[in-house]
Amino acid sequence: METVDVLIKNANELVTLKGKNKQRIKKEMSNLGIISNGSIAVKDGKIIDIGKDLRYRAERVIDAKKKTILPGFIDPHTHLVFAGSREFELDMKLKGLTYMDILKQGGGIVYTVNKTRKASNVTLLEESKTRLDNMLKYGTTTCEGKSGYGLNTESELKILKVQKKLNDIHPIDIVSTFLGAHAVPNDYKTNDYVDLIIDEMIPKVRNLASYCDVFCEKGVFTVSQSRKILKIGKSYGLIPKIHADEIVDTGGAALAAEVGAISADHLLMANDNGLKNMAYKGIIGVMLPGTPFSLMMKNYAPARKMIDMGIPIAIATDLNPNCWTENMQFIIQLACLNMKMTPAEAICAATFNAACAIGFNDKVGSLEKGKQADLIILDCPNHKYIPYHFGINLVDIVIKKGKIIIDSSTKLKNS
Repeated sequence: METVDVLIKNANELVTLKGKNKQRIKKEMSNLGIISNGSIAVKDGKIIDIGKDLRYRAERVIDAKKKTILPGFIDPHTHLVFAGSREFELDMKLKGLTYMDILKQGGGIVYTVNKTRKASNVTLLEESKTRLDNMLKYGTTTCEGKSGYGLNTESELKILKVQKKLNDIHPIDIVSTFLGAHAVPNDYKTNDYVDLIIDEMIPKVRNLASYCDVFCEKGVFTVSQSRKILKIGKSYGLIPKIHADEIVDTGGAALAAEVGAISADHLLMANDNGLKNMAYKGIIGVMLPGTPFSLMMKNYAPARKMIDMGIPIAIATDLNPNCWTENMQFIIQLACLNMKMTPAEAICAATFNAACAIGFNDKVGSLEKGKQADLIILDCPNHKYIPYHFGINLVDIVIKKGKIIIDSSTKLKNS
């Protein structure tokens, strides 16, 4: 009998998400590939077997009776590295000030940029590692991280270098995105800053990031400016992403389709023509329900309509000082309760489709033979329980690359 490193057995639900290895749409998002009374065997960081009543000797046997096993959560949109916090903005929000109002009064991105520029590499590393530790405790095993709180070449490079170091030392795999076009610094006119991004930043960050993102929004970067940045980034090997149609309809969804972005994110105000173009091109829509929740907005992205249109949907935390949550379970709950996604759709969006949104679907996002052994065991009887029992951490065990990193939600190991 073969010996494995870890054998997990008797899971009430083993949610595999086994299926085609590209983004799932429409009814495909509801096919979770559930195995009742399931078992999974892990060896040398990989899944070597999955099914019912597996027979192996094991260094560690885990009885998952009455529990649910999922792929580790993938968080495909975070602003991981920053300094400072902005809890003072809550009073401003409660008085009815909008995101753009707060920005004009010295809050928002500009406030965080000032704090981040002054912070040392050590400070940024320590504070960001704490956020990653929290993400891991709540079941996230892979994430994307954006720059964007530097807004000058030196600070943007500093953020990306810190992120690279974090990827080297932390269990969570981090995919980096360059977001120099997050806002316009006070000492620049917009077109001059666009030139700085194109002429200086992109050539210098090309080896530190996989993606190039831009905040295409009224009062920030126009469609024309965004197109220019994303196309130059693409010429340097940076795959386009885009913050699209979050506050007003700028045509960002259509731009995502035009430039061949891997994803368009936010999309609260996107028009039907832009969404149809995204569906036709297979552009992933990354929904960020924590953002309208934290901004106390009435509108959420039209996830139900987008799924029906055939857009592959992912969900993410949008972790940042304005939407400070590391908890993908909470995002699943918001997706169900405020965007009318089913629990199955939300889980697909938080795992496999999320992996597709950062180009990691060949490695993670589903539980299948040969894939990296990134999985979580939840202290709940089935996947529908996740949005049902909200406000607590349901994660019992986190396994990353075959190693038990979190055990009983209390111990963080090997980080």
